[in-house]
Amino acid sequence: MNFGSDNWAGAAPEIIDAIARANDGPAPAYGGDDLTARVEARFSDLFEIDCAVYFVATGGAANGLALSVMTPPYGMVLCHEQSHVQMDECAGPEFFTGGAKLLPVAGEAGKLTPQGVAAALAGFPHRPPHGAPERVLSLTQATECGTVYSADELKALCDFAHAADLKVHMDGARFANAAASTGASAAALSWRAGVDVLCFGGTKNGCLAAEAVIFFDKAMAKDFEFRRKRAGHLWSKMRFIAAQFDAYLDDDLWLKLAGHANAMATQLSSGLAALNGVEISYPTEINQVFACFPDGVADRLKDQGAAFFPWVTPGDPANGAMHRMVTSFKTTPQEVDAFVKSVADAARS
Repeated sequence: MNFGSDNWAGAAPEIIDAIARANDGPAPAYGGDDLTARVEARFSDLFEIDCAVYFVATGGAANGLALSVMTPPYGMVLCHEQSHVQMDECAGPEFFTGGAKLLPVAGEAGKLTPQGVAAALAGFPHRPPHGAPERVLSLTQATECGTVYSADELKALCDFAHAADLKVHMDGARFANAAASTGASAAALSWRAGVDVLCFGGTKNGCLAAEAVIFFDKAMAKDFEFRRKRAGHLWSKMRFIAAQFDAYLDDDLWLKLAGHANAMATQLSSGLAALNGVEISYPTEINQVFACFPDGVADRLKDQGAAFFPWVTPGDPANGAMHRMVTSFKTTPQEVDAFVKSVADAARS
């Protein structure tokens, strides 16, 4: 009963096979190989726009490096108070940007609104040189609360940001889950809504170590290759990241893997919601389920070997009683049913 994180799942067989194929024979280093060039170009096809693509190994590096070219060291990045860049990257964005300020903004169920962002900005009036000037709005799709921005919601946020002279960054560690959930195209959930830079994640959804920083305005990427190299994320054997994305994009594997993970979360959420004393905290829109259990149930489940974690954040309405369960492309219906039964048994006892 492994619901600790989608990061706990291994790599999809198709990804492992692609890495093995890329291992056959020599290839130029540092992304100079034909496979890397071809796969970078595939992203332009996927997003229906000519874009600049850079591969890195981790989501934290993708976010930090993307933000580093979007704001000066003295700039300010607005983000949700529960966002990964705020809560889970050990000040990585501050490090990569050289000290840019993160301004956490509250929003229901992990989502920002133009009104909420406007209210936050109102507390930081333009007063050079004392106040950090706002430069970037960072959005998370899907959110850390397992919710999804629609294309219309994204457009409203991006329109507001651009009117305020802000660039828009998107942390897309679970972008695949959002796309599978909404059925919207990759373009509709990114640049067509107004996103300037997307960190497109693969690692949480069946890849081994594969993230892509995608610039829809290629002029913004002019210094990125130097920042990536300086940060130690220019892989010498870049073909092994490219091979993963090659398989990931084939036959919409990225959507199929995410769709299965989402379906398992829906099954889990529905099963838990039917139990007396269990409260689902946020809408289940992707592969994350947030729930509050009766007293003592979580400890009993962990004694049985179940893996999941408490969810405690500045925006936590449950004061530490909430837990997060995450499904993956490897989660089975039987695993979900066993967990729900264990919750029911523990609650009765």
